[in-house]
Amino acid sequence: MKKRRKSLYSCQSCGYQTPKWMGRCPECGGWDTLVEEVVTEGDRFQAAPSATRVAAPEPESILAIETLEEPRMPSGIPEFDRVLGGGIVAGSLVLIGGDPGIGKSTLMLQALDGLAQNGRRVLYVSGEESKGQIHLRSQRLGVSSGSLLVVTEIHVDAILSLLETQKPAAVVIDSVQTMYNAELASAPGSVGQVRETTMKLMVAAKKSGIPIFLVGHVTKDGAIAGPRVMEHMVDTVLYFEGDTNHIFRVLRAVKNRFGSTNEIGVFEMRGGGLAQVPNPSALFLAERPESAPGSVVTASMEGTRPILVEIQGLVSRSGLGTPRRTVLGLDSNRVALLVAVMEKKIGMNLAGLDIFMNVAGGVRITEPAVDLAILAAAASSFLDRPLPEGAVVLGEVGLTGEVRGISQLEGRAAEIRKMGFTHFIVPESGAKRLKKIDGLKVSGVRHVAQAMEILF
Repeated sequence: MKKRRKSLYSCQSCGYQTPKWMGRCPECGGWDTLVEEVVTEGDRFQAAPSATRVAAPEPESILAIETLEEPRMPSGIPEFDRVLGGGIVAGSLVLIGGDPGIGKSTLMLQALDGLAQNGRRVLYVSGEESKGQIHLRSQRLGVSSGSLLVVTEIHVDAILSLLETQKPAAVVIDSVQTMYNAELASAPGSVGQVRETTMKLMVAAKKSGIPIFLVGHVTKDGAIAGPRVMEHMVDTVLYFEGDTNHIFRVLRAVKNRFGSTNEIGVFEMRGGGLAQVPNPSALFLAERPESAPGSVVTASMEGTRPILVEIQGLVSRSGLGTPRRTVLGLDSNRVALLVAVMEKKIGMNLAGLDIFMNVAGGVRITEPAVDLAILAAAASSFLDRPLPEGAVVLGEVGLTGEVRGISQLEGRAAEIRKMGFTHFIVPESGAKRLKKIDGLKVSGVRHVAQAMEILF
């Protein structure tokens, strides 16, 4: 039967398809996300071909399955290997996303150079830059290995042929939104193209054992552009976070089949590329003001790593009819909840005051274990009294004002002691099970009012 062509409009955010164009996607609610894609199909009345019977594989007991523990490849960047779970796994498919200019391509080029310095043959595939542009960037970064091969190509079938002929130890695709599959009529970057090219690269990685890194663009909401199924297909999803106005960059793992999730690596952007930061706590607290009202130090767990950060609060008189609530690096809804707890349970009248909260260094903290530190920063600024010297505040706060227990207190306490702090204010339930540490005073609190008495 003769095939015919027709158009479908696909949402670039969620993959919803409709035969007519609409300004707003009815599935995800995105505006101006429907893009026309040309598809070819046979006559709808054509009879389906007879299905051929496929031999089913024989099931095997999970106890009888033999696994070979393959060593991981070190990239030469310990912070990058830490986020991956200890190194690069053979045959893995890794997706890394981030804002434009955040340093994704820089990090990938430095990681490939680290592999090439160890005598491995690696391949950098670019669909956005020319070879001359990549060479200029490599000179700035100090990349000097001849085993790092560079090619500019967007056809996924040509890239798969390169993998068979060159047999590299690792491959970087920059970026997956520029890859093109000739079997589809849609343009590169569309939902169908991103889904199919990712599927082909995943199959190639598993068959050949070559680890492939996919650099992905992000939308204005911070999510990786393309269908959500792409994040389900890959083995690891990394997000490169940070403000372009700050020199610090945080590489965070949100999915990892070969290691811990929410693990982070901290980098510093310099003229010669990204430099790893082995001790982030010292870097984030380097310029902390001494005895300043509104400044509180807390310990946040990022994967398996405790990091000390400074939370700053500023409470001031408002000249507007509606007070401002500006929050950077924290959950604004969580801060509003804690302000309500302060008014109700401690008696601080903050209704007509502007409240500004910030995490110094451009870090973003989402765990509720820093609730008590947020509350202490706001109270310190409101009372215009600094916290006691050497104090670190930690604990989750409930709506009734109770201070709830948190996890991994031992690791946080060890980091606090290493950084020279002497007083640890924690939930009472955690203080009971925390082992005694020389030089560290531990105060357990059950209610926010009790914490305010100790601090002020």
